[in-house]
Amino acid sequence: MSTTTAPAVATPAGQTGSIKALGLFVAGVLLSIWAVVTDVRLAYILVYAWFGVGYGLLLQYGRFCMAAAVRDLFAVRVPRMAVGMMIAVGLYALVSAAVTLAGFSGFHPNPMGWHVLIGAAIFGFGIVFTGGCASGSLYKAGEGNVGAMLVVVAISFSQALVVSAGGWLDRLVPASWTASAEAKDMPAELSVTQGWFDQFTAGYVWDLKAATLADRLGATDSPWVAVTVNTLLVAIVPVVVILGLLYWVYFRPGYMRRAKVASPTPGQHLAGVWAMCTASRNTALAGAGLGVLAGAHVWATGAMRAHFEVDNFGELLAAMNHHAGLSMQDTVFDPGYWYITTQEAQWGAWVIERLGVPMRDNLFFGLDNGVPSPLLNAPGFMSIGIIAGAAMMALARREFKWKLPNLEAALFAVVGGTLMGIGARIAMGCNIGAFFATVTNGDPSGWVFLLGMALGAFAGVKVFAWWVDWQAARRGDDLAL
Repeated sequence: MSTTTAPAVATPAGQTGSIKALGLFVAGVLLSIWAVVTDVRLAYILVYAWFGVGYGLLLQYGRFCMAAAVRDLFAVRVPRMAVGMMIAVGLYALVSAAVTLAGFSGFHPNPMGWHVLIGAAIFGFGIVFTGGCASGSLYKAGEGNVGAMLVVVAISFSQALVVSAGGWLDRLVPASWTASAEAKDMPAELSVTQGWFDQFTAGYVWDLKAATLADRLGATDSPWVAVTVNTLLVAIVPVVVILGLLYWVYFRPGYMRRAKVASPTPGQHLAGVWAMCTASRNTALAGAGLGVLAGAHVWATGAMRAHFEVDNFGELLAAMNHHAGLSMQDTVFDPGYWYITTQEAQWGAWVIERLGVPMRDNLFFGLDNGVPSPLLNAPGFMSIGIIAGAAMMALARREFKWKLPNLEAALFAVVGGTLMGIGARIAMGCNIGAFFATVTNGDPSGWVFLLGMALGAFAGVKVFAWWVDWQAARRGDDLAL
């Protein structure tokens, strides 16, 4: 008697990826259920986490990266990503307007000053060498890119170190900053006159005006007028102007040449603008989705605060008897909207504290942001969610692949990530917190950040091109020898 063994059925690679993506999603759902059952107040963290998953899905789907936007314009004159970025800004602004009128916005404008331009330029220079902005590095880490993971690590530790650095750097601080910081009468344990970043923050940044355009124009008597001014003049009009410039300078010549139109009519120009906005369906859809999702995130966090009757997640942590890692005001970093880099700085500081180095004797961590455990860091879970969401999308689309950088790429990742971390702290935010979230909520300082980031990226493209040419020439000489 013979037995017949059924042949093994191979699972298609695409199906395997989808199964793994579904497995990640199910694991996230189960962990979320466990968290809420453990303590319903942990739902506050889950809001950040699941919006992070949404961001990660969209970022990976459209391969959406602001580093690519500025780099592609200067290196290859392709406006695709910049167009997607503007679409996201416009839609985020409209949703944010509705959220603000509903009373759920927790947005705080950034101080306007030279530091925004300089910090953004350093940040923009760094993104050219890492190949990704702050959000781009997170979603690429979710694709299995180890170089992007190195960027995240470099951003985390460089920020933590730069805000706590002192010593010889203190001698570079202007006396006016020291005097102004000392006059703030901060708690003695923060040592506000020691450490350059504390003096930069308390002695310079805090003396600047942080306001929306409506605040600056005195148009705040009516919420409707204020929101209209902020949304229309700070976001929508600049977006329309920038899209027009992108079309006229980058897209129009090739489009009209392909259409064989010598003297285009206004209607043909409008058709050209539409063609530019839809040239990459994935990027356009991702930009639109990110805009809507980011606005919804503001509403969801505001609703969660109203439900729990708190202004900051630190209050919930204290109520749950999790006091370790809170600032001296019992607060933690809790922006209430899409934000990146500060939570990564907290990761770096938490590791350094585990090594025995105090990290809460400075303004950045000690006064407001704290150094919570990564397991209780709400915005930190947003970043983790971005990585997880990107991994789900990459697996489902068969784009997940472990990518190990060579030594040169790893060095670029660490150096570029370090520059991004330094720039983000000087500018008080990155491409998300200092640009995307600001201009969409009426803060014109975000456009200053974008200008600085573009200038830094332009310089970075030139330096990177020189490096590539020099390396090619050197290798050619070696071969000749």
